[in-house]
Formats: sequence, structure tokens, C-alpha cells
Amino acid sequence: MNRVEYRDVVFAEIDGYRPLLLDLTVPADAPAPVPLLIWLHGGAWRVGSPRVGDSWLGVADPVGAALAAGYALATVQYRFSGEAHYPAQRDDVRAAVAALRRLAPEAGLDPARFGAWGESAGGHLAAVLGLDRREAEPDSEVQAVVAWYAPSDLTTLGRTPGSPESLLLGPAAEHEEARRLAGPLAHVSPAAPPTLLMHGDADKLVPCDQSRRFADALTAAGATAEFVVVPGAGHCFAGADLREPVRLSLDFFDRHL
Repeated sequence: MNRVEYRDVVFAEIDGYRPLLLDLTVPADAPAPVPLLIWLHGGAWRVGSPRVGDSWLGVADPVGAALAAGYALATVQYRFSGEAHYPAQRDDVRAAVAALRRLAPEAGLDPARFGAWGESAGGHLAAVLGLDRREAEPDSEVQAVVAWYAPSDLTTLGRTPGSPESLLLGPAAEHEEARRLAGPLAHVSPAAPPTLLMHGDADKLVPCDQSRRFADALTAAGATAEFVVVPGAGHCFAGADLREPVRLSLDFFDRHL
């Protein structure tokens, strides 16, 4: 497929940290403007790479699938917990969305149709991006969210000092309100964008109940939410056909962007 690629776009230069980069791929043959999906990778907020093709997800090729479905797709870096504590990661993905809106006229993107799509820690950030609008500028908004096997309530996870959640929060991990506000569940409201939550029911790392309770809260608030259980799948959808979650995610974006 013909595509236009923008590589290593610097979207944030924060004093004392490395420059943060994003990659953007736009289908060349799609009529402009095209909707954009913003991919946020997992890795417990401390490791990982946005280069999807080099990861375990390469077999499902979500980038190629998104392009074939008529979407542009951006992959985004954010600071790891060893570099900065939360909410730095939230602020980084907000900055990426704002930068992509500035790039929209040149790249042929539709700034009114941005979706956030993430897995594990990246799913947490995708949901936070959609729901936590405290002190956020309008240009960092997204219009739909898909989160795969994502932590939603940090008050019930990672209570030990060396856990990913405690490392993400740093000293704030000792404060219950900071833990609560770091999870998207705390920011549920009727204004939440349409949200799809997908989770394997054999996930031993992030319990499926994290997504179930999150979906129930969104529905109770009057927001649009869908919850899909992947039977027998562990974390990272281990044991499942990865192409099916990709298909269902793109179908959700088709209906809501």
C-alpha cells in the first residue's frame, strides 16, 4: 500500500529529558482528510517501544490493518517511570496529540477524528487521555478510546514498593488519592468519549475485573462503553488470535470516528 511516512518527529523537548518522538504513517491513496489512530505501547510504564512491527504484535500488523481500513496511524513515545513519575506520562501523550493536530493540515489528517489505542500500560494512558481532562487543552482531546488489558484502578494494584504502579507514581504511591486519580476509573463521566475495553479472562498480570468494573462505571454514567472478554487469553492476549482484537478495535473506531 502506498503510504506517506513522517519519522522521528520531535513533539516535546522537556528540559532535562531526551526529546520525545513520534512516527506518523498516512495512507497515500485515501481521500483527505483521514481519521487518525494514536498507538500507545505497553511495558509496565518502564520499558517498550512504539515500533509495533518489531514487537510481538507484528504478526497481527495493526499498523497495516489500520492503513488498509483508511486510517492514519501514529506511534508515540512517552517518558518511562525510571525517567519521570506520573503524571509525566499523561502529559507526554497529551503533547503528542496536540502536536499531531498541528501537523494535521500538512499530513491530511482530520483533527475532529482522533482515536487513542493502547495496550496494557499504553491502554491505561489511552484511557487517561480520553477521560482525564483536568488542566488539559482542547487540542489534546481524542474522540474515541480502545484499551486492551489495561489497568484502570491503581488503588487495587501494585501495592508493593517495587511494583510497576508504585514505580510509576514514585513517592505519591503512598497517598491513596494520588493512586485513585492516576487511574481512568476516577475520571468517569457522561462526557467520556466512546470507549472499547478488551481483556483476556485468563490475565494473571492485570485482572480482567479491571476492565469489567471500568466498563460498568462508564455505562452507569451514561457514557458509551463496550467490554469484550477474550476467552482463555492471558496478558498480551496470550493464547488468542491477535488478528481478532485488531479487527474488533478497527470496527469500533469505524463506528465512532
